Amino acid sequence: MKRIQVAIIGQGRSGRDIHGQYIQNHTRKFKIVAAVDPIRDRRERAAQEYKCDVYEDYTELFRRDDLDLVINSTPSDLHVDVTLDLLKRGYNVLCEKPLAARVKDVDRMIRTAKQADRVLAIYQQSRFAPYFQQVRKVMDSGVLGRIVQIDVAFSGFGRRWDWQTLKARNGGSLLNTGPHPMDQALSLFGFDKMPKVFCHMDRAATLGNAEDHVVVVLQGRDRPMIHVEVSSSRAYPKPIYTVFGTLGGMIADSKKAEWKYFKPREAPQQKLQRQPISKEDGTPAYCSEQLKWHEGAWEDTGKQGLFNSMAASFYNMLHKHMTQGAPLEITPEQVRRQIQVIEECHKQNPQIYSR
Repeated sequence: MKRIQVAIIGQGRSGRDIHGQYIQNHTRKFKIVAAVDPIRDRRERAAQEYKCDVYEDYTELFRRDDLDLVINSTPSDLHVDVTLDLLKRGYNVLCEKPLAARVKDVDRMIRTAKQADRVLAIYQQSRFAPYFQQVRKVMDSGVLGRIVQIDVAFSGFGRRWDWQTLKARNGGSLLNTGPHPMDQALSLFGFDKMPKVFCHMDRAATLGNAEDHVVVVLQGRDRPMIHVEVSSSRAYPKPIYTVFGTLGGMIADSKKAEWKYFKPREAPQQKLQRQPISKEDGTPAYCSEQLKWHEGAWEDTGKQGLFNSMAASFYNMLHKHMTQGAPLEITPEQVRRQIQVIEECHKQNPQIYSR
């Protein structure tokens, strides 16, 4: 088994707490041989934790010829330029989300990766979340009938005051948290077609100048309507997923899911009544029937935890792609559609996202 030599640019919450800790503690398929961060304390910690070389500036990596993959965990506003620089220098790149804020920048990265014959992967690991896989499994089974609407909520209540609340750093809920539910939503909607988009943004609890309350509605012919909410103003919890179907429905959180449905062949036969409906005694009646409900439930019994589970699936997929030529399950072209939707959301809210 080939062990992929990795350099991580950035030792913040993403570079260290997500990528660094997972690779160091949970996989033998990747090895951290270099880490980059402009903050001295973070470099020293990386050297101690990974037993690797450390650098202040990522361009110092260009002296090396032993890197199979570079993870771009720089702040969001640096993703495009750093990724392009790495690709042009001949490195395979795994970029953190958001890949970009504009479609034209995604196109530049896709084009550059193809010209350099390098891998461009994006860390959209939520596609592999066990609860999302279960939602998709139930929907695909057909027991819920035609899916009418899907509600996706990545919300809670909390104030933020870090750099990810600033428009100048490509901050805000839609580019920060939003890529996770948006990737899931578009994979359910279908990446083959640009949906009709409605978006409302607001600034509520944030101390920065970017949005922290977002509602997005995706619509398309012969597709379910998908309602995506990313908010820091939801004090009362809501299921991550609520699915509406013609034969039943489903709710799901990160740890459990439940669904119920009826089978048409077991349901009472009804006919449309154009005249007022009455009870046996002649008094007015409301449509009422007894349906036989079938119920299902799922619980995540995995011991890895959500974040490690998603990371394991993503990194295993990436390793197979880089060593065996297996296809990327999350492609730059799919992420391009996501950025296309996000860019449209920003255009619809110039009062919030004007630059």
